[in-house]
Amino acid sequence: MLGKFYSTPSLEDQMKNKHHFFLALQDYLAVGFASFSHAGEKIYKLQKLYVLPDVQKTGAGKKLLETVETVAKSMGAEKLILNVNRKNKAKTFYEKNGFTVISEEDIDIGNGYSMNDYVMSLTLVPSPGTGEGGLAL
Repeated sequence: MLGKFYSTPSLEDQMKNKHHFFLALQDYLAVGFASFSHAGEKIYKLQKLYVLPDVQKTGAGKKLLETVETVAKSMGAEKLILNVNRKNKAKTFYEKNGFTVISEEDIDIGNGYSMNDYVMSLTLVPSPGTGEGGLAL
């Protein structure tokens, strides 16, 4: 899975295909990252959100998620979706931040491996004074 989604060529390909990446820094050191992409009519997908274990529960993940939500809304998003492994405790993090489970999905990623995920969704509410999700000037 790491080679498939996180190799340099894979990440470069994701960037060429309009995945947006954000890096969380603490004292100039990378402690986490997130990426999202367009998934359909007014729907964007949180592709990745990772924070180093010793930085979890410090607000870094929440700040990354809020950044993704803000930028996605500025691009016209009304819904943010994501996949999270059914055994991943991050599901609770997403629920605390307003996401709800809308389905389950089993994805064959090759070589005998499968991702057994929840699909979660968050309705994005336009920010005050921004009209239909646009940026306030």
